[in-house]
Amino acid sequence: MRKLTFLAAAVSAALLAGCQTTSESTAKAPTVANTQQVVQSEVEKANALFEESFMRSVMRSPIYQTYMGIKQDYDKWDDDTEARRLEDLELNKKDLVALLAIDRSKLDAQTQVSYDLFKQNLEEEIDDFKWRFHGYPVNQMYGTHSSVPAFLINQHQISDIKDAEAYIARLNGIPTVFDQLIDDLETRANKGIIAPKFVFPHVVESSKNIIKGAPFEKGEDSTLLADFKRKVNALEIADDEKAALIAKANDALKAAVKPAYTKLIGYVQQLEKRADTRDGAWKFPDGEEYYNVALERTTTTKLTAKEIHEIGLSEVKRIHEEMTAIKDKVGFKGDLKAFMEFMKTDKQFYLPDTEEGKAKYLADATAIIDNMKSRLDELFIVKPKADLLVKRVEAFREKAAGKAFYEQPAPDGSRPGIYYANLYAMDAMPTYQMEALAYHEGIPGHHMQIAIAQELDNMPKFRKFGGYTAYIEGWGLYSELVPKEMGLYADPYSDFGRLSMELWRACRLVVDTGIHAMKWTREQGIDFYVNNTPNAKSDAVKMVERHIVMPSQATAYKIGMLKILELREAAKKELGNKFDIREFHDVVLKNGPVPLNVLENFVNEWVAKKKA
Repeated sequence: MRKLTFLAAAVSAALLAGCQTTSESTAKAPTVANTQQVVQSEVEKANALFEESFMRSVMRSPIYQTYMGIKQDYDKWDDDTEARRLEDLELNKKDLVALLAIDRSKLDAQTQVSYDLFKQNLEEEIDDFKWRFHGYPVNQMYGTHSSVPAFLINQHQISDIKDAEAYIARLNGIPTVFDQLIDDLETRANKGIIAPKFVFPHVVESSKNIIKGAPFEKGEDSTLLADFKRKVNALEIADDEKAALIAKANDALKAAVKPAYTKLIGYVQQLEKRADTRDGAWKFPDGEEYYNVALERTTTTKLTAKEIHEIGLSEVKRIHEEMTAIKDKVGFKGDLKAFMEFMKTDKQFYLPDTEEGKAKYLADATAIIDNMKSRLDELFIVKPKADLLVKRVEAFREKAAGKAFYEQPAPDGSRPGIYYANLYAMDAMPTYQMEALAYHEGIPGHHMQIAIAQELDNMPKFRKFGGYTAYIEGWGLYSELVPKEMGLYADPYSDFGRLSMELWRACRLVVDTGIHAMKWTREQGIDFYVNNTPNAKSDAVKMVERHIVMPSQATAYKIGMLKILELREAAKKELGNKFDIREFHDVVLKNGPVPLNVLENFVNEWVAKKKA
């Protein structure tokens, strides 16, 4: 960074000298021009490598192509064999060699950040290759068995006959995909990496659901056939052409999809007999080392499992104290546990499970978002061009979807960002959590962060479309707190809702590390949630089962939030009355998602400049 500073100073001095008509300034001009050419040359080399590597990854993955709106391999699936993984490893090594050949000192500040992130990504991909079998490729949260149909339904659009034929080709390709999956599961099993017993009934049930209905059996159309028919029937082509395509899809479903799922179900049921009830990553080969690496990747910090566990316990204690203060403020007679039960069960906190009740929820959530939109100038300098809408999760997926989530806007501006509220079960959507949910998923949360990242100029694609969970979810959780500091959450019950959501994330630190580093059982994890939060036991069961199959993932939220708060408070202390919350948020958001240590560098640089 010092070399860059001296170079910038030299260029500035030369430009000032260019205003003078001295022979000295004329003599120096070519040197400046040459320096600029060298800088540009290295920057061009770096950006060309970033683009080439990113697009090569896209073009080696038909699935990634589809997400990016590219239809070159629209009829294919990804190659998920060991041979392909070894090829990818070699490509990563070649990219690293190419990157190291670039002189980092001759890059501008933003390209240096890109260089460092690209280098870190490659080094981690190479180092983590040894962990490629540590994990469960099918489970209750995600997996090939469920992602294949979800991908066809949600991502494979049909605009013409060729797209429909590509969909059919993908149906016919599912047996190969599942054979690769079974090979993968067997490789893991031979290494002693098998999911706990509770996972298998979930996988079997969701797999069986895909082959229910026509054309597999009498009754309503199966999920995939219904999707294909809906898309084909929307095409402006002759009826006989539609019928011919649907007939081909029927054949593919019967001849390829059903046998593939039947084979997978049979294999999974046999694998279940080899499974046990041990839940933590500690049971894997070198499981302790693997989990420590997973924590480092997820949190982008060097925090140990023990440190994260202790942070969680400390945060649970603090939040309980704040909840107790609210309990006393509203005049509730009884202890905190009784107050939590009251909040969980009292009907005043739930809208009716009717169309009217659901419409009111959406209207109220929209009003919260609209109010926050009107106050964004208090918090931000840069604001996204893309708008944000509040929508109900569609009926076809609401049963399986989470309670709330955000869908980013189209990069070309053709679609706004969407905050989805899941209104399938209104007893899972208490009104006292409405504000915090809207702020987290919408504004000032994920919409501000993700939409702004997408709209950044001169940013390599690997940064615009990449992400760090601790940064992204840390910002989302931080965004639940900021409105409180603006005087919102006027209703104390709503503020309790905010705290209940923060408490849930604090408990995650305790339970994730408890299960994977301290050998807690599934039941111990469930009990911790039940005894410390106002959430239903069913929520606790789902959360603990998520911890088990996704080691470390749930630690990102609270660690990310705490880091952003720590950086903000340190900046306030250093800057005093020079501190501007809008400028701080600008620093956090204007560079896209980054690891927390890089974010700290950005904030420290901003503070130093302000002080100077």
